Amino acid sequence: MKQKIVIKVSMHCSKCRTEALQVAAVAYGVNSVALHGPEKDKLMILGEGVDVACLTEALRKKLCHATIEIVEEVKEPSPPKPPAPPTPPPQIIYRQQPPQFECYRVVADPSPAPCTIM
Repeated sequence: MKQKIVIKVSMHCSKCRTEALQVAAVAYGVNSVALHGPEKDKLMILGEGVDVACLTEALRKKLCHATIEIVEEVKEPSPPKPPAPPTPPPQIIYRQQPPQFECYRVVADPSPAPCTIM
């Protein structure tokens, strides 16, 4: 997991800045070191698996004063998703049904019954 660490270090001259950069650069897991802040008194360190406590202790031994300000995980941006292929519009198919024919069959009564009244 990548980490972004900001440590405030008391640096009075360019020699102190150089020493702080060297101490931070040789620490295990450090990928990059940069000076940060308006007075260039903060070290911004990027790396993987950096032991922040040991790094701060080493800076205190060399430069007397160092405090941890920020330790956060750097999340890599997720790759952009490819755009979904456009869906074709639904096809509407009109089908004409054949006309309905009604068939009637005429059946002739072969022998008509005599008319009876009940």
